[in-house]
Amino acid sequence: MIRRVLWLDTEHPMQLALGLTIWSLWFVTVYGGLSVVCAVSPPAPEEGAFTGLNLVLGGLTLLTLGFLAWLTQRCVAAARRKRGRLRYMSALAGGLYLFSTLGVAFVGLPLLLLPPCL
Repeated sequence: MIRRVLWLDTEHPMQLALGLTIWSLWFVTVYGGLSVVCAVSPPAPEEGAFTGLNLVLGGLTLLTLGFLAWLTQRCVAAARRKRGRLRYMSALAGGLYLFSTLGVAFVGLPLLLLPPCL
């Protein structure tokens, strides 16, 4: 017997909160980490945006973007296959994942453009 992992079911109600939870954990991690590093050992401002700190935070941002985009794609594909309530849950979860993905991309953009610790 194969056990189903509930959070992988695209129509599970937990899908409605998971995308925004992932976004909030990413936000706290990135900006909390940035604040701690800037308080303890800030990089020199003349290094520009390409510092080790921005590279680590940018990598974390890309991983989060990839994961959220994958979850978005899974839910949208599942919504196309299902009907009724299951279709609604999958489509709504896909929309929330897309919203979270765009939020990570928009908030993470300054990591590419601005030097840290200004």
